[in-house]
Amino acid sequence: MAEHLRLTVDRRSPVPLYYQVAKQLEEAIASGEVSPGFKLDNEISLADQLGLSRPTMRRAIQELVDKGLLVRKRGVGTQVVHGRVHRELELTSLYDDLRTSGQQPATKVLLNVLEPAAAEVADELGIAEGDEVLHLERLRLADDEPLAVLRNWLPANVVSPTDEELEGGGLYQLIRDAGTHVQIARQRIGARGATTHEARLLGRRKNDAVLTMQRTAYADSGLAIEYGDHCYRPESYSFEVTLVER
Repeated sequence: MAEHLRLTVDRRSPVPLYYQVAKQLEEAIASGEVSPGFKLDNEISLADQLGLSRPTMRRAIQELVDKGLLVRKRGVGTQVVHGRVHRELELTSLYDDLRTSGQQPATKVLLNVLEPAAAEVADELGIAEGDEVLHLERLRLADDEPLAVLRNWLPANVVSPTDEELEGGGLYQLIRDAGTHVQIARQRIGARGATTHEARLLGRRKNDAVLTMQRTAYADSGLAIEYGDHCYRPESYSFEVTLVER
């Protein structure tokens, strides 16, 4: 492993040894020298190859685990996972974006119920508080790693998806298949600390930073048809914006 990646450490450098190793591994992943699924040697072997202590090597690997570039799997070892998902701000679903980027999306449906609209949801959808809405909550994974918690509310007459349909494709495609054309959306991007629920789903700690996105989508009729409130693991996800001078 060390010979293949040409890992070295400079003991005369003021840069900590663990950081030197972590930086070289990160660059190898970013350059494609090692691909998703590549299995690292165990920490003891890597430490011996470089003449480092096991705690030093463990810290180097943990740096990349925390960035979402490596994952530890019981019975398998430490593996390279997918790189960061770069999402251009277009009117597409995350499911479609993952497929386009060559990653394998998967979905776990956590909630799929009809309920009265709360005040915030009613305001976003332009309906009366208490009107019936479809409330969805899903965990989106990329290459078997949790990436985002997706919460959506839709007027009850837009679409009635089964859990199987939600697991098999993107929400916007289901809306289109039901005969509604999504024309435009208003979107807000931010960041905050993860809730206990979100942290458990995303493999984070409570109050760890997550990226957030709120989106209200409108049909070509001008009516709001979907309000989404999503959060993402920041080390595995970013938004891209093209700015044009007017």
